[in-house]
Order: sequence, then structure tokens, then C-alpha cells
Amino acid sequence: MEAQHVTSEPIVQIVDDDEGIREALEELFFSVGLKAQSYATAPEFLEKADPVSPGCLLCDVRLPQLGGLELQERLPAHGFLLPVVFMSGYADIPMAVRGLKAGAKDFLLKPLRDQDVLDATNVAIEFDRHSRSAAVESGQVRLRFAMLTVREKQVASLILSGRKNRQVADALSLSEITVKIHRSNAMHKLQAGNVQDLVRMDRLLGFAISGTDQPQSEVHDT
Repeated sequence: MEAQHVTSEPIVQIVDDDEGIREALEELFFSVGLKAQSYATAPEFLEKADPVSPGCLLCDVRLPQLGGLELQERLPAHGFLLPVVFMSGYADIPMAVRGLKAGAKDFLLKPLRDQDVLDATNVAIEFDRHSRSAAVESGQVRLRFAMLTVREKQVASLILSGRKNRQVADALSLSEITVKIHRSNAMHKLQAGNVQDLVRMDRLLGFAISGTDQPQSEVHDT
């Protein structure tokens, strides 16, 4: 099954109170075909930027009014899921560690090297693309999973536990033919071609299909 891909063009959102740096970064991204928008302060970014636009946030750590680390903490509450790349003119290790632990993709020191900036933002944009595609697929799988009957969910769960059809039949006090029918219906509704697809979908849903919080070490496709 192929996931729906996000087609919107990614935008590098730049937040830095230095106008010269903002202009230089915009020109850099323009030169390689990337769209960029810049803001002088974090509140301006939160007010004007589109939360649903794909891309990444390239943000200075030390900003007036609201610092970069504080902005990172507030992003989810404002609807932003953008990966963050920090910039700083100070080699502040605790600050860098705090940002990275909170999910930042990189921490760049000023003066910035063009290639370092491009490498870091490209990694962040690719991460954002994969995250959005996975979120779309997860939503689709969740809707299909809701269409399963209780018995189909039970059969799918036992299949993911590694049991063969005969063992599933014994566990549910059903005939093996009935188990095969429920299994076929479940796989068709979920659009899973094989058990490996089912395992991947289970992971996407946080193991809701298997009813566990741990990945299964072995499954059988029989």
C-alpha cells in the first residue's frame, strides 16, 4: 500500500532579529530553489506563519521578547509540527543539549556556513515530509481499522501474536475455515497484502491492532 504524499512546497521559516542574516538566508535558499519566509521575532512568526505549511523552522536561540527555546516549546500549542534547526552565536552546550533533547534537528553556530545551513535544513525538511506522510497514512489505516468487526479485530490481533490459523481457531473456538474467512476480510478491509503489511500498520497505530505496547518478534504468514 502506498501512502498519500504531501504535495505542498516546503518553506523554510526563518526567525532571527538580525535583518542582514535574514536577508542572506533568504537569498541562499532562493539560490537553491527553496522557498523561505523570515520574521524578526518569535511572536511575529506565531502570528503570521501558516501552521500547516510543510518545511522547517530555522531559528536563532537568542531573540527579543521570546527566545528560540521557548518558541520551540510553544509550537505544538499553536498548531505547528515543524522540525526545528537552531542557530546561535554562542557555543552554549547546555542550551544546545536542551534544544536537541526537545527534538531540534540540529544546532548551528554563527557565523553560518552556507553548506551547513543547507545540509541541516534539507535533513529537517525530509524529516517533516516523512512525518506528514506517516500521519496521513496513519489516519487512513485508523479509519479502515474502525471498519473491522469485533471478530475480525480478534483474529488480526492473534495473527500478530504469531499464531497460525489453527491456533487462532482453537483460541476463539472457531473452525479453521471461519478463521480464514475473518482473516481474509480483515486483510481486505485494511488493504494489507500480507502479514508484514499488517505489522507495519500495527506500528503506525501504536499497536492498537495487536492490543500490545511492544512490537512482535515473530509472525507467521500461514
